Amino acid sequence: MTTTVSQENQVAHNRRVLANKGDVFSSFNVEDFAVPHGRDEEWKFAPLRKLRGLHNGTAGDPVAANISVDTAGREGVAVDVVKRGDSRLGRAGVPTDRVAAQAFSGFSEATVVTFEKNSASTEPVVINVEGPGEDSVAYGHIVIDVESHAEAVCVLNYRGSGTFADNVEFVVGDGARLAVVTMINWNNDAVHGSAHHAKIGRDATLRHTVATFGGELVRVVPRVAFTAPGGDADLLGVYFADAGQYFENRLLVDHAVPNCRSNVMYKGALQGEPNVAHREARTAWVGDVLIRAEAAGTDTYELNRNLLLTEGARADAVPNLEIETGEIAGAGHAATVGRFDEDQLFYLLSRGIPELAARRLVVRGFFSEVINQIPVESVRAKLEELVDEELNTAGF
Repeated sequence: MTTTVSQENQVAHNRRVLANKGDVFSSFNVEDFAVPHGRDEEWKFAPLRKLRGLHNGTAGDPVAANISVDTAGREGVAVDVVKRGDSRLGRAGVPTDRVAAQAFSGFSEATVVTFEKNSASTEPVVINVEGPGEDSVAYGHIVIDVESHAEAVCVLNYRGSGTFADNVEFVVGDGARLAVVTMINWNNDAVHGSAHHAKIGRDATLRHTVATFGGELVRVVPRVAFTAPGGDADLLGVYFADAGQYFENRLLVDHAVPNCRSNVMYKGALQGEPNVAHREARTAWVGDVLIRAEAAGTDTYELNRNLLLTEGARADAVPNLEIETGEIAGAGHAATVGRFDEDQLFYLLSRGIPELAARRLVVRGFFSEVINQIPVESVRAKLEELVDEELNTAGF
């Protein structure tokens, strides 16, 4: 699985003008990647000093990852723990940055969850990832394989402390349907770098949600590739950053075949502490959608909205559309960063609702557009609870 190149060749590859957003260097071997710097486009927002060596090989010796899967009462689901080199690993994608490659080079065992052909699992299979603990580092690898014409629902829970990096693969077979929710609710001292690789088959459907509420630094990089016509992907995200936290979502949807659809919608809120060193709340969202010349009939849209609740909060939003054919059904993008909608607030106040309650209603309504699309009721309830907890922290 290793692509062997020299550091010099890799650096030269990074510096030349790429043909498109999808033409990036990839390798399973961490040594094939140069150490990233803040001037690099893909790392320009991230505070590299907070990555605890995940990006430059100084993170220290890893401990074993603590990953468990709850399949109780679910038929047609198999769970296997495998070693590196197993043929089921690496099918959905190859690491495209050094942190993801470090995770692949560093894990000891991978977890493969397979939903058998034609099976239907409407209750979620829950995958729990526990942090390695304070001052410890661990690497993980998870594969969710939904075979042809199967239906599956998964929830990934990240919690605890420590430094963790992983790759998560989603292989969605022809005619299959997968709804997956990634709940990132680390303790405030955790650092997490995660690469998501999704491969979508003919007439297959992926509903992919990332919810980030905990951790000192969390960077999630989803990459979605359509492999045959008829694919359909929704990428949803919610995040709520507090003082001292940095959350980044950097995604690519690669339309390489005709007649596929994608929709991206991420919403985030931030509350920092003004004029206090290292207590700013920061987020970055970079959404790349590539429509290749062969992808006639593509229909795509991406949206990112950010709500700044206090001073000392900064959100960067960068939507990118790259279109190589004019034969598409539709394409568009939008991104905003701003404070409360004063018209909404005025309307609620005019109806006799106290200001504090009105502000809470505005924030809840802001997130509800995304949360209401999540197909798991228990997850929707948990996210609403987490939003309320964040608002309580802010004194709303």
